[in-house]
Amino acid sequence: MIGVLVVDNQVLIRAGLVALLRAAPGVEVVGEASDGETAVAMAAALRPDVVLMDIRMPGVDGIRATARILAAPTDRPPRVLVLTTFDLDEYVYHALRVGASGFLLKDTPPERLLAAVSTVAAGDMLFAPSVTRRLIEAYTPHIADQPPHAELDGLTAREREVVRLVGKGLSNAEIAGALVISEATVKTHLNRAMTKLGLANRAQAVVVAYETGLVTPRARPMDG
Repeated sequence: MIGVLVVDNQVLIRAGLVALLRAAPGVEVVGEASDGETAVAMAAALRPDVVLMDIRMPGVDGIRATARILAAPTDRPPRVLVLTTFDLDEYVYHALRVGASGFLLKDTPPERLLAAVSTVAAGDMLFAPSVTRRLIEAYTPHIADQPPHAELDGLTAREREVVRLVGKGLSNAEIAGALVISEATVKTHLNRAMTKLGLANRAQAVVVAYETGLVTPRARPMDG
């Protein structure tokens, strides 16, 4: 059974999500919150598997709530699935940055939302690589012509290369082929790098690759 905490400050949207999830087999709505502060408290008390999180809320917004939920001392942090109105949204970028496991548009069909909840509950990410790269390239500060950030100094050369290729959007299989190593070895290098960098998931590794200068955003075409 997948326990879900639903967070949205709009009553009708929250009620609709709760009704949809309660009707789904294998899903239990463990609670609902109308703001980020309440969501943080309920996540700590109820220990849901998945938090369905609205981003734009008054007071503590979904980004700050997500960061606080994922930073809480627990051996089993929940997966946060963000709800947004626009896919190329700076709010979504910041949600990625703090460790959200995926995002969905608010007009997502019900069957896709239920599938997304199952996907992130199983530990998988829910980011299309192309959308992730577009988001990060749109909102990462420009770091061209700067050396990679000092926080990478603790990585081995191979760990740094694996993070760079993750940042470029390659899968583990593609990285293994490029470096002529096994997929298991790629996973080992990536997991060690993420541990050293304090990262919770692959999406955060992509953000770090851009923010530290391992990968630089592609030049955007000139207007006109």
